Amino acid sequence: MDSKTMINRRTAIGAALVAASPLLFPGRVRAQGTDDKCTDDTFVVLLKGLYQPVVHGPNLGLSAVDLSDGSYSTTKIYPVIGTPGAKNPNKAIGDFYVQFEGDLCAYDIPRGAFAMRFTGNDFVFVPDGAGGRYLLGTFELEVIEGTRKFRSLVGGHNHMEDKLHFLASGDVDEYCFCFISGP
Repeated sequence: MDSKTMINRRTAIGAALVAASPLLFPGRVRAQGTDDKCTDDTFVVLLKGLYQPVVHGPNLGLSAVDLSDGSYSTTKIYPVIGTPGAKNPNKAIGDFYVQFEGDLCAYDIPRGAFAMRFTGNDFVFVPDGAGGRYLLGTFELEVIEGTRKFRSLVGGHNHMEDKLHFLASGDVDEYCFCFISGP
């Protein structure tokens, strides 16, 4: 698939997400505009790419997570809708850190960082036909800590729509939309 097809696909998905925003974030209506501010603490990001183990994680100013404890993996974050500090949907804006054997994760994006705890899920595994498998489903998370711009997210929610590919090689490739909203 060429880059033009990827851009058109992302544009189509983004448009569908904009249309669905009132349903996904009940009671929250965002003003549409050209500025990059996070209105009402509601935004959508895309986690995308191969996960890499975190050996020496950065200090994000979060006490809830220790990114250097050896339990985290990381992939890139891309903007979709209302993401603070985001101008180009094809350029990664930060890093996502997750424990595959645990219940914590952290987002590091422009204007701050925040930590979350997984609270629920609904998923299935489907063979990929090449010796690997897909995890397809949803995850629910609670925001437990935030820095700078994201302090107001504490107590908020994240609904993830995930297509996680466990490749036959042992690599894990992420493609997950995160619908993040404040309390």
